[in-house]
Amino acid sequence: MTTTITLNNGVTLPSVGYGVFQTPPDETATAVATALEAGYRMIDTAAAYGNESGVGEGLRRSGLARDDVFLETKAWITDYGYDETLHAFDKAAAKLGVDQIDLFILHQPLNGEEEPYALEAYRALETLYADGKVRAIGVSNFLPHHLDRLLDERDIVPAVNQIEVHPYFRNSELLAKHADLGIVSQAWSPLGGITFYPGWGDDSRRSTLDDPTIGAIAQAHGVTAAQVMLRWHIQQGRQVIPKSVTPARIAQNLDVFGFSLTDEELAQIDALDTGVRGGPEPTDNTRENRYREIPEA
Repeated sequence: MTTTITLNNGVTLPSVGYGVFQTPPDETATAVATALEAGYRMIDTAAAYGNESGVGEGLRRSGLARDDVFLETKAWITDYGYDETLHAFDKAAAKLGVDQIDLFILHQPLNGEEEPYALEAYRALETLYADGKVRAIGVSNFLPHHLDRLLDERDIVPAVNQIEVHPYFRNSELLAKHADLGIVSQAWSPLGGITFYPGWGDDSRRSTLDDPTIGAIAQAHGVTAAQVMLRWHIQQGRQVIPKSVTPARIAQNLDVFGFSLTDEELAQIDALDTGVRGGPEPTDNTRENRYREIPEA
């Protein structure tokens, strides 16, 4: 069994979940069923991934009770606005085949004159939470100033902020902000996948999986580089959602509770931080440049 993290409203979720970013819709059900069979009990998806239905099908194939699996999904920015986000929940729940979503979050912040759309979207999340349709609410890719603005206008502190954080981009300022506010830091790129995802970056990018410091720590513990990175997150209090469609790696990513990193090893990994974001810049988001129509269920 995985250990758990307790959110600021008392809801618990596994420290290690399974992510389906970039998993093709027709492969998602099999991947999710494989992950659940391996022992995962938390699945993260999003409307923008186009594979929520596959997640729901994977859950049904697993034979597990609904209450045994923690489901998280995200509303996309083209569905922001109070009524629009309430409907985004309806679409997501129908695709997942569930009545209640465990964690429903806003996928991206909006900026400038579009910021009110995000604030109204979060107000919709608060309504869904009050109505018992979701067990917890949160955000993703919000920077410190986005959080400040949100908390100036809204009542509920997000339970999580799902962000880019990995050894090459520790995102320390934002992690400290989360600690101050009681927000769980959820790493959407816990293995530094953004450093080697197809279509991202250029030939100058280095894969965290090939980093010599991480490799040496892995060798010392008889584990893989991926397991070292996941353990680094967990020991520093973050929740992680690694992705893979390879059954052996799916199981391996969950097997991170049989060893511990020393304080020195944690510091060595912290020191790999380049301060350079690998993924999209959250301050660049507009409804036009990130437009994506989210279909009905």
